[in-house]
Amino acid sequence: MGAVTLNVADLDAMTAYYRDAVGLTVLDASGPRVALGRGAREVVVLEHSPDLRHAAPREAGLFHTAILFDSEAALAAAVYSVAQRHPGTFTGSSDHLVSKAFYFDDPEGNGVELYWDRDRSAWSWVHGTVEMSTLYLDPNAFLQQNLTEEGLAGPGIGDARVGHIHLSVGDVGSAREFYVDRLGFETTAEMPGTALFVSAGGYHHHMAMNVWNSRGAGRRQRTLGLGRLDIEVPSADDLGALGERMTHYGIRTRDDGRTVEFDDPWANLIRVTTGR
Repeated sequence: MGAVTLNVADLDAMTAYYRDAVGLTVLDASGPRVALGRGAREVVVLEHSPDLRHAAPREAGLFHTAILFDSEAALAAAVYSVAQRHPGTFTGSSDHLVSKAFYFDDPEGNGVELYWDRDRSAWSWVHGTVEMSTLYLDPNAFLQQNLTEEGLAGPGIGDARVGHIHLSVGDVGSAREFYVDRLGFETTAEMPGTALFVSAGGYHHHMAMNVWNSRGAGRRQRTLGLGRLDIEVPSADDLGALGERMTHYGIRTRDDGRTVEFDDPWANLIRVTTGR
């Protein structure tokens, strides 16, 4: 997964949140656009869009952006920083067997998951389905066990990237048809009728779609919140094959030879690029 682009009303406040609380670095700040990440990798891109309205609670769109940290110490540093700087925005924590995750809302109400993966050798697969659960994870105990002196000094330690994107959609059947049958992800887990988890390359999930707040939602209008999500494929051949496949299914694409853009059934904008 590549960067997530958010349309934001208060560019300064949102930049401060992802920079100072989450611990991302400003990689580019050009006028109304701020890109933040770690190293040279963009994680979140903020587009100043003050004329847009907030999405209604039951509309389709972003459920959360999940930022993956490379160690429990790096995750603990970010969790501690967000909790200290933005008290009251913590919404929960869970041990999902494949990962440990902490959930927050950013200043404009976008869901944020901060998480760390267990080693793949510890994941359990049965007939192509990965075993995931929602077990209680004590945030205070996690911080006591994993927060280091370096982490106390600031959240910007270790590596971080977009691990997965979770969307609110109108129905799971349409999500499966688009993301699995057409886009080409593989189903890794499902909550029948309510949520679908998909990935490439044997990951537990690169994307998820649920109807928990948005069952029956139609196409989105342009609002604050999710502006675009980026997906990277391994090669130019993969990108070309994807463009041909989407055309075959009658999905309108914008293809400049280096990127392919299209909308999902709820008008979430997706841009696919090649990592090479």
